[in-house]
Amino acid sequence: MAISNIFTSSITTPPFFARTKPSLLPRRVLLGLGASSLQFGWMRSGTSGGYLSSSFTSSASPLQGSPSVDVILNVEWPEEFPFKDENFTRYDESSDSSFYSQPRFVTHIDDPSIAALTKFYSKMFPPTNTPGVCLLDLCSSWVSHYPAGYMQERIAGMGMNEEELKKNPVLTEYCVQDLNVNPKLPFDDNSFDVVTNVVSVDYLTKPIDVFREMQRILKPGGLAIMSFSNRCFWTKAISIWTSTSDVDHAFIVGSYFHYAGGYEPPAAKDISPNPGRTDPMYVVYSRKETSA
Repeated sequence: MAISNIFTSSITTPPFFARTKPSLLPRRVLLGLGASSLQFGWMRSGTSGGYLSSSFTSSASPLQGSPSVDVILNVEWPEEFPFKDENFTRYDESSDSSFYSQPRFVTHIDDPSIAALTKFYSKMFPPTNTPGVCLLDLCSSWVSHYPAGYMQERIAGMGMNEEELKKNPVLTEYCVQDLNVNPKLPFDDNSFDVVTNVVSVDYLTKPIDVFREMQRILKPGGLAIMSFSNRCFWTKAISIWTSTSDVDHAFIVGSYFHYAGGYEPPAAKDISPNPGRTDPMYVVYSRKETSA
């Protein structure tokens, strides 16, 4: 089957959604209600099941029993980006600035998943107070989930609500910007050692532009960590996200790294602390090529 036919989405919104106010809903609820007719037939070599498309194959083996861990390892990517403009539309196309105008001093994943993400950060981040190290928390809010006491001379935050950003104790600076309107990051080339994004990659309508910008501002060898769960403001999440599973989400984020260019092959990891009992938690990450 041609890739253009595989990645075709037709969003059908059930009456339930029309009566429900925007809220943080588990994506598995959306899928159970049949939010979209998008179909994927992903095949991993050596398996009889499917995830995304037989045009993409992976030879890696599952790690710790999690199918999402290996979904983007050793992938044979198509020559061109396989998704279409309509895959990045949202149910609510009104101004994001208006949607996020009121501060939300809440966390969007549960405490065990936050702890799992913080633990992952502690393994991946440069040591605290390392001279010259700079971090950027993209789509930030009043909390970044960084390790307790973690400090660097520069930790920048970019988000949609200034009141939230002001309350974030880890940030040394911040700016308010809607990446869906202007994906250009207001930072110099080769400025940051780490870029993080927590449960917000699913809201990006211009992800390749944003990932190219992240690559530009990262130092050679710099690390980008995208984390996500199965909860979202469903009206603001892109259609291809609310139409697919957690396993598919790892592939989708991995494709952003690949097609943006200038990154090492991305890796995915399931860091869910208590599968089936707490919010799931996944990370997809990559480093800027040292020769880029």
